[in-house]
Amino acid sequence: MIDSKPQTPDLTTRLGSLTLKNPLIAASGVFGYGLELAEFCPPAQLGAVICKGISLEPWPGNPGPRAVEAAGGLVNAIGLENMGVEAFLRQALPPLKATQAVVGANVIGHELADYARLARILADSPVDFLELNISCPNLAQGGLSFGSDPDLAARLTEAAVNPAGPKPVWVKLPPLVTDIALLAKKVANAGAAAISLINTVPALVINARTQRAVLGNLTGGLSGPPIKPLALRQTFLCAQAVKTPIVGMGGILRAEDVVEFILAGATATQIATAILVDPRSPLTILTDLRTWLTREKVVSLASLRGALKGANNP
Repeated sequence: MIDSKPQTPDLTTRLGSLTLKNPLIAASGVFGYGLELAEFCPPAQLGAVICKGISLEPWPGNPGPRAVEAAGGLVNAIGLENMGVEAFLRQALPPLKATQAVVGANVIGHELADYARLARILADSPVDFLELNISCPNLAQGGLSFGSDPDLAARLTEAAVNPAGPKPVWVKLPPLVTDIALLAKKVANAGAAAISLINTVPALVINARTQRAVLGNLTGGLSGPPIKPLALRQTFLCAQAVKTPIVGMGGILRAEDVVEFILAGATATQIATAILVDPRSPLTILTDLRTWLTREKVVSLASLRGALKGANNP
């Protein structure tokens, strides 16, 4: 007798030397240091959790207001406020790793040497991988200025990869550059183990009545559903340009959004704004993703990677 019971979809995700139980990763910033939302979404149930940006010394961040809903999404200018790497390693990382979660450290700095020093420090820590943030639009110095220059981005990547030793180093790219494929090639050739994109899109929100900017930093970064079409395009272009795994993000709210990024060539995805709307959303997306794959008779999510066809292709 033939067993007609549907096969459970395989969500296992391999990113170089890392094996994740599923492709859903909490993006840097939205999960705090990993435990703030644990009662709603246990971090070990996700593929990985990326902690908020970590610098050599504590950063105060930008003045408030720091976030506002706009254009169907969210515009924020947090400014990467954080406790610094010493406090992170001593206070935040041990309890997070105790949950058995896969943990990434988002690395930020004002200059190239900052990234190299942080990589050296984190190489001896329990973090599972590093993500170099070279694309934050809310810094006066550093951030986007690194990601807008392909050659500088490559030098920064190489400067961090060497001291990081066996730790995989991901590079987080900006959304708007002259040639996103060239940028991806440069950081991949410099040793990036994965490429994550896109970061938030530079934006400005104005209050017409007060004739003032809404955010204390004047400008911020737009995230959420409005940027998904751009994120899918940039993911597709990078996946066509390099063999390095792509981690796509930008406006993922539903299981179908995850599938779209995989079809565009991503190996895994990061979720950000959806978590701010509902901290339980990653678990809902996971359940719905399994249901979608079962209904569509897709045994492995990986089988859909890069399978996008043109509208008129057979």
